[in-house]
Amino acid sequence: MAFTSLSTFSQDYERVDATIQLYPKKFNTPEEFSRFLTRDFTTEEDKVRAIYTWLIENVRYDPEEYKKFNYSFANYRERNQKEEKTRTKIIERTLKEGVAVCEGYAFVFEKMCQLQGIENYVIQGDIKTQFEDIGRPFRKRHGWNAAKIDGTWYLFDATWGAGKYHEKFIKQPSYFFYKTAPEQLIKSHYPEMVEDTFLSETISFEEFSKAPLLISPNLLREDILSPKGGTLLSFSSLSEIYFEIQAATPKEIEYAYGTTKESVLFSEKEGIIHFTVPVQVGHDSLLIYFDNEPVIGYKVE
Repeated sequence: MAFTSLSTFSQDYERVDATIQLYPKKFNTPEEFSRFLTRDFTTEEDKVRAIYTWLIENVRYDPEEYKKFNYSFANYRERNQKEEKTRTKIIERTLKEGVAVCEGYAFVFEKMCQLQGIENYVIQGDIKTQFEDIGRPFRKRHGWNAAKIDGTWYLFDATWGAGKYHEKFIKQPSYFFYKTAPEQLIKSHYPEMVEDTFLSETISFEEFSKAPLLISPNLLREDILSPKGGTLLSFSSLSEIYFEIQAATPKEIEYAYGTTKESVLFSEKEGIIHFTVPVQVGHDSLLIYFDNEPVIGYKVE
């Protein structure tokens, strides 16, 4: 299965993005939305870009949407029937009301691709965003998409592309999660089916779970040379933690166990940054900053 490993593309999307700004903010049916796509775009590339752009521009995330649908069932036959009906209702509500959780974004993306004859599917899996996610068991709690464009598979997450949710939805349309490279997405997303990582060398969920939080888009898993594990022990014989990170050399490195940041001395040799952070008791997390931006996070026990 062919898959690109690049995170940036030379495709000119200006016309597509501008056209979507003229589209209705809501649609009554997916077929209505599809007629617009058929009218305005001819290539798979432009159509997928248009679908993603409409979603991140017009749908807001709201966790209360989970309560709108009944997910219980008595047997597998009822489950299959209910799941199909629920999927249809979620798609229609997302298009009509402009509100959804991850299922809404992923199901609309899937349905619109299907109507345009573009091979695709929804990926279900786990995500890693908080310190407490480090080291925990697998939970199926998120959905994103894979779509095949001109013979090549790509990964998309319109939910994360739409913005952030901190007590309320904060709209921040982004294309970082459009055609996201597998090496980037595996930092925060782990699929239920391991082949849906699309990595050339797959990793286990245990490896994913136990790794640190990789916050900076400029860092990949293999760039963290030490400590590789995401959990640090405050009660140990060591008085400091030694770090080795392969990265562009920043002007300043800081750490924070709480809200107060402290600077550290560091050195660089052959592209690897070396520094130490003192062990502090009584904290449950540690953040490392490069030039005032958080880049990596650890859970402290």
